[in-house]
Parts: sequence; structure tokens; C-alpha cells
Amino acid sequence: MHDTDLTYSIVPMKPPKPTADLPIISIRQLTDYLETIAPPSYQESYDNTGLLVGNPNTACTSALLCLDATEAVIAEAVEKSCNLVVAHHPIVFGGLKKLNGKNYVERAVLAAIKNDIAIYAIHTNLDNVRTGVNRKIADRLGLQQCRVLQPRTRTLKKLSTLCPIEHADRLRDALLPVVQGWQNDVANVAFSTIGVSTFAPTNNSVAEVRLDIVFAAHLERPLLAAMRQYHPHPNPNYELTTLEQSSEQIGSGMIGDLPQAMPIAEFWAHLKTAMQAECIRHTAPIAETVSRIAICGGTGISLLPDAIRQQADVLVTADVKYHQFFDADQQIVIADIGHYETEHFTAQLLHSIISEKFPTFAAQLSEVRTNPVGYV
Repeated sequence: MHDTDLTYSIVPMKPPKPTADLPIISIRQLTDYLETIAPPSYQESYDNTGLLVGNPNTACTSALLCLDATEAVIAEAVEKSCNLVVAHHPIVFGGLKKLNGKNYVERAVLAAIKNDIAIYAIHTNLDNVRTGVNRKIADRLGLQQCRVLQPRTRTLKKLSTLCPIEHADRLRDALLPVVQGWQNDVANVAFSTIGVSTFAPTNNSVAEVRLDIVFAAHLERPLLAAMRQYHPHPNPNYELTTLEQSSEQIGSGMIGDLPQAMPIAEFWAHLKTAMQAECIRHTAPIAETVSRIAICGGTGISLLPDAIRQQADVLVTADVKYHQFFDADQQIVIADIGHYETEHFTAQLLHSIISEKFPTFAAQLSEVRTNPVGYV
């Protein structure tokens, strides 16, 4: 195909539906909230989450929630008067050197730009939180006593600053709300130490409070902005320290138990029904029943050693290569139900997250099936 043969469709954006009775929020307000649930710092190094297309300060008329922001989904957003698409998978994964409509990525981005539609991706950062994609799978399978399969450390920071004692309460009360409410197991705590500061060369002394706040690393910018706004000194001195914390709340995959042991054939039927999977590629069963199930949405075969170590009967994931099935080695059953099938309920997860915070905001589920794989 020659360059001159390439085309892409641009559909005029419908006027936004009347929203007089609904609160107006910006794209930034919506995406900032999503990032309190799944901070960008939790994404894998290869990933590309965040606002990929669009101006964050634009008022958001409505959001369309999907797994993949394909051309068909952008067209659906136009039809439904949504000026924001929230997708699990980033449509732009690597760098784009040109935008001339040569492939489906460029065509989707061009259509979004032409129709003033923003695209936001929330990918491995949503995979890696306990309440994210894998929890959605666990809930659909009815797993109990769930925990993160491969916990990891996360980066925290500590802000330390000195403040005159008479202003300390006001400053603390202004800073704490910035770091509260996004993850309950982070310290999110302010610690105050009363002391005396002596200023050279006059040797004048004044009673001051050293205020220390431990917070999630991605909140550094808003926390520093609040400190500068409410600190009594126009140019306050402060210190930032990087910390690491082991956490059971973030990491890859999840593991849990069925309410009761289930015959393997019955589990296959349950898995297909719960995940709306058309087929299962699996290794040979090694027991008549299964009870402990490890799961990982998307490509998760790297978690096989963790699943074996925690005595899972089955690892449910996707994208397993032929030779990787041999690694089960009669210690576990590997079940590959397909990438799309492990993650297509993520749009429902996003809908519940957004609706809980913005109950009157028009968040809509995409009706486009974006699975590129067919089955015969």
C-alpha cells in the first residue's frame, strides 16, 4: 500500500449533551483521582500510563471506559459525546515519530485529536494495586482470603520542615489532607518534635516545631505546594528523604481460595463462565480437585514460581508460550484463558471506581469488543 492510499475517518463531534444538572469536572480532576487509586509510580518500567492525548484542564463532558482505545472506540466516543476515553491499555506504547495514519495507533490518535477527545491510560499501575485488575478477577471467581501473589516494595518520602510553634497546628492541618485517603496502609502520618532553633550570627533562639510527614512519592508536588502556601515563612527550608516500605497492598498477581474444593472439570466450567472465556489452554491436571487459585491478568507466567511456592493448584493467566507450559512440571496447573479474557472486566472496575467518587458524572462502558483474537 502506498502512502497516498492511507485514510482515516474523522467524524464531527456531536455537541455535548445538556449537563446543567451535573457538576462540571475537568479531565485533570478525574485523572488525579484515578491516580490516588493507582499511582503512576506503580507502573512497570516499560509502561506508558497517564494522559496520552488531550489537555488536562479541559472540562470533561463524559468518559468512555474501555480496555483498548482503538479507532472504533474513538468513533464510539464521538457518537456518545464523550470527550475522554479511559483505557486500560495505552494506545501509544512506544514513541511516535510520525502521525500520518499509517497504522491503527496513528489513526486512533489522529481521530482523537481531530475530535477533541482525550485519551488516558491506566495500565500496570492498576494491575499492581490490591484493589485493581486482579482483585476484579478474584471477585468474579469467588476467591476468598485473597492476597497479592508477588508483593513488592514501594517508594515513600518524608518531608521535614521547621515551623514556629504558634503556626505548627495550622501547617500540619493543611498538609495532612493532601496525603490522606489514597492508601490506608501508608503511614500518612505527621510527627511533631518541639525544639529550639538558634540563628547565627545573632544567636537568637526561638521555639519551633520540626514537622515530619511520611507520604507516597507521587504526592510530592501537591504536598510541597501546600507547604509553601501555608508555611509562615515565604521561603521555608525543608528536607526530603526517600524511604522504602514493603507492602502487601501492591505487587503482581493475586492468590486466594475457592469457598470449597472443586473438581477440576467443574472448575474449568466455572472459569469459562465467570471470565466469559471461549477456551482454556491448560496443562494436565495433577489432582482431582482444586482449591487454591493464583491469578494474573494479562501476561503473568513470570509469577509461576510464586504460585508454586504458595501452593496454588492453578495459575490462571494469559499469553503462555508453548515451552512455558512445561515449567508447570507436575507441580501446578497452568491455565491460559486469553489476554482479553483476563482483563475485559477492567472497564467495569473503572466504572465502579469513578462512580463512587463522582456519582453524578456520566461514565459510560464501551460497547466495542476490541479483542483481536477470534476462535473457531
